[in-house]
Amino acid sequence: MPAAQPEPVVYDAGALIAADRNNRELWADHRARLEAGVLPLVPAPAVARASRSLSQVQLRRLLRGCDVVAMTEPDAHEVGGLLAKSATSDVVDAFVALLASHEHANTVTSDSAELSHLLRCAGGTARVIEV
Repeated sequence: MPAAQPEPVVYDAGALIAADRNNRELWADHRARLEAGVLPLVPAPAVARASRSLSQVQLRRLLRGCDVVAMTEPDAHEVGGLLAKSATSDVVDAFVALLASHEHANTVTSDSAELSHLLRCAGGTARVIEV
């Protein structure tokens, strides 16, 4: 039986930090996605949350194999609406949830409870993958 095709994913800041700390499971999953032609999405605000210095070689290596998605003004308004609906305040996590919902992608995170709540509020059916 052939191996299952990796599904599209959105990495949040926790996933980026795990990659920077050389988390072997995250790197193995990332490599499998790339080999299957699946390019993970990363919201630019998640990069800002995880990036702390030019010496984060592993972080930059991971990002070379990702599509970094900018937040537009319409996105910002939609994020604000989701924050109001979810009664939360984390702009980065809300953008991760909206991107995952729009792209029908799973999320890779270190904060599964918060993202699960935001995904439910966004109407998404994505699976949350904990790192």
